[in-house]
Amino acid sequence: MNDTRRATGGRELAAGHDSLALGVPPSSPGTLFALALAGGVTFAPKEGRTVLFGRDRPEVHVCIGENDRRISRQHGRLTHHEGLWWISTTGRVPVRLPGSRLLFPEDKPIPLAEGYTPMFVHGSSGREHVMEIFVAGRDSSRPTSRHADPTQPPKTYRLSPVERLVLVVLGQRYLMHEAYPQPLSYLQTARHLGELQPDAGWGAKRIEHLVAGVRAKLSREGVAGLTSEEVGEPVGNMLNHNLIRELLESTTLAPPDVRLLSHPGDS
Repeated sequence: MNDTRRATGGRELAAGHDSLALGVPPSSPGTLFALALAGGVTFAPKEGRTVLFGRDRPEVHVCIGENDRRISRQHGRLTHHEGLWWISTTGRVPVRLPGSRLLFPEDKPIPLAEGYTPMFVHGSSGREHVMEIFVAGRDSSRPTSRHADPTQPPKTYRLSPVERLVLVVLGQRYLMHEAYPQPLSYLQTARHLGELQPDAGWGAKRIEHLVAGVRAKLSREGVAGLTSEEVGEPVGNMLNHNLIRELLESTTLAPPDVRLLSHPGDS
C-alpha cells in the first residue's frame, strides 16, 4: 500500500460538478469518485492504483486548497488495495472524516465504505476545504426526486415522564443552545432536581442509574457511542454527551422542553 504511482486511465470531473452526495451515475462496484471545488476524477478499481490530492494542481489528481499554503502540495492519497479504497494523509494538517475522526500522517490508512464520504482539511484563516468521495456499490444510482412524498419523521425514543425530566435537567445547556455545551454532573443534576422537587429524594446515584438505563435502552436499539467499550477510556462526559446529542437529533428532546426546568409537572 506504499505505491505512490500516479493513477492513469481515469476520467476528469469538471469544476461545478454536482455534489457527490446526490449520488453518481451507474458504475461498476468499487469505482471511485473524488471531487473538490476545482473539480475531480473518477477511477475504476485496480490493485495498487493511487489517487493523489493536495494543493499542487499539476502533480495531483484532485486539487484542494490551491491558494492556501496551509494545505500541503501533496496532502494525501486514495489507494486501492485488496478490493477496497483506503485513505491516508501525507500533509502536515490532519484530515477530518465523518464522526470528527482525525487522520494524521503517522496513522494507518483507513478503508472507505461504499457510498458517500465527505473529507475536510482545516486551512488558514478559519477556512475549511472539502473533498467529496464516493465509492460505487451495487446500487449507487442517483436517487429519484420525491417532491410529493410525505416527509419521513425522525425516529424518536419513548421516555417516561421521570426520564424526560432528568434528561432535560442533565442536558439543559444543549437545549438552551450554549456555545460549547456539556452535560451537568450527576451531583449538579440532583441539586437542580432537589430544588424542583424537594420531597422526591433525588440523589446522584439514583440519577446515574436512571441515565444508564436510558443509554442501555438506546444502545439496544442500535445507537452507537453509548457504552464505555465503544468510547474507550477515559470516558468522562462522552457517554452522556452522545446520549443527549442523539435525543436532540431525533427530536426526542427539543428546546421547548426547558419549560420542565420551572414546571416539572408539565412532562
